[in-house]
Amino acid sequence: MVKSMPGVERNRDRLPDQSAAASGAARPRSLVVLHWLTALFLLIAAALILTRDEVSGRALKMWLLEGHRHFGLFVLVLLVVRIGLRIRLGKLPSDNASSRLVRWLAALTHVAMYSLLLAQPLLGWALSNAQDKAVHLFGMTLPALVGADEDLADTLQTWHQDAAWLLLGLISLHIAAALWHHFVLRDGVLRMMLPQRRR
Repeated sequence: MVKSMPGVERNRDRLPDQSAAASGAARPRSLVVLHWLTALFLLIAAALILTRDEVSGRALKMWLLEGHRHFGLFVLVLLVVRIGLRIRLGKLPSDNASSRLVRWLAALTHVAMYSLLLAQPLLGWALSNAQDKAVHLFGMTLPALVGADEDLADTLQTWHQDAAWLLLGLISLHIAAALWHHFVLRDGVLRMMLPQRRR
C-alpha cells in the first residue's frame, strides 16, 4: 500500500472555511485597513450629524457640523486612495464557490457603494458651497464646487439625505451578505477581512 503524504492528509482534514480563509490571506492588508477606516469614518460622520439635531447651542451645532464635513471628506480621500490601490493591484482573488449570478450581484453592489461613497461627500461639499459656506480640510479652504444659491442648496440637501439613506441600505445589504458568508456558507470571506487575521 502507498502511504498518504502527511501534508495531503492535513489538507484533506482542513475545514472549508479554514481553506477559504487561507486562500484569502493573500488579500493586501492595506485594503483591509482602508475598508475598516472607511467604515469608522462613515460611522463618526453619521453620529456627528445625528447628534447635531439633538443638541442646543449654536457653537456646538457648528462644531458638530464641521466635524461631519471633515469626516465626510476623509471618506472621499480614503476612497480615492482605495480606488488607486485597486487599480495598482489589479484583479483580486474572487469567491469561486458562489454562482456567477451571486458574484455579479456582489460586484454590482460594490460598484453602487463606491459610487455613493464618491457622490455623498461631493454632494455635501456642494451643499455647503450653495449655502455660501466655505469647506475646509487640513486647514485649507477648498475651492467652491457651486455658487451660493438657496434653491440649489435645498435640492442638494434632499439629494444628500436621499443618498445617505441609499448608502445605509447598501451597507446593510453588505453586512448581511458578510454574515451569510460567515454563518451559512462558512467560506472565510468575513474572516479574511478582519484586521486581526494576520499574525
